Amino acid sequence: MDSILSDVTLVSSSQPWEFSSDLEVDYGTDEYAHMVYSALDVDKELQPDKVKRQMSVSEGKLIVHFEAVEARFLRASYSSFLDILTLATKTLEEFGPGLKF
Repeated sequence: MDSILSDVTLVSSSQPWEFSSDLEVDYGTDEYAHMVYSALDVDKELQPDKVKRQMSVSEGKLIVHFEAVEARFLRASYSSFLDILTLATKTLEEFGPGLKF
């Protein structure tokens, strides 16, 4: 991985989705970012009424936006996602043709 950027924001309390966080991982090419996206997209949130996750790929980067109704749900979702993101990235590094991030 070239870089990981993260940002956690507290949104106005008048909205039900008070907590949000953005994650950006640079894979260098759209192809590699799409491979990781495809691997992670099948793993849906277990509590979609409490946590939302939106993913996209742009300019070789996997971009993920989280929103949650409570900080603890955001933390749990974000932490679990980082675990599977790390696994997907290590798998790509191990089995991809000459890849190192």
